[in-house]
Amino acid sequence: MRRCAEIYGLIMDVSDFVRLNDQLRIHFREKWDRVMPFQDALFDRWERAKFLGFGDKTSIYESSQIFGDVKVGRNTWIGPLTILEGSAGIEIGDNCSISAGVQIWTHDSVKWALSGGRAAYDKLPVKIGSNCYVGPNSVIAKGVTIGDNCVIGAFSLVSKDVADMTIVAGVPARPIGKVLIDGDKIELEYFSEK
Repeated sequence: MRRCAEIYGLIMDVSDFVRLNDQLRIHFREKWDRVMPFQDALFDRWERAKFLGFGDKTSIYESSQIFGDVKVGRNTWIGPLTILEGSAGIEIGDNCSISAGVQIWTHDSVKWALSGGRAAYDKLPVKIGSNCYVGPNSVIAKGVTIGDNCVIGAFSLVSKDVADMTIVAGVPARPIGKVLIDGDKIELEYFSEK
């Protein structure tokens, strides 16, 4: 760490980072009753979203990884430890909640690996509409389009398109219900199992 500081002309000692971390922990615990990883406490997630060109009031944690072409609308929350791999392009709409640990991939290397590195990666864009909830630790595969007002259950593998107003869950994800919206009234209606 000292070498990195020297490269950038900073004179800092590890003890300076330890003191700052301690102060941030106390601040976050007292103000919001939470303890954040150092990098997420140190950096502003709304400023990061602005730097990335995401929409107004969108936030993305410092622990999230972004690759390639990723576009995000306004008022969207992207949780910690997410991966947005946009080598073929990712679009996420307005008012979405992308939970902790979600991975969105626009490529796979299956054929590349099987061919001994001769075949190209398969790439297709991913699109997520507006007003969607993607549950924790879900994976969205290349080429998937998710409509508006959808719910993706936690730990799901979404490998096929999801129609508007649909609830999906599982590995692979399948429709398990629908979203009903009437003005401010929102209901999640689940299909009965037969």
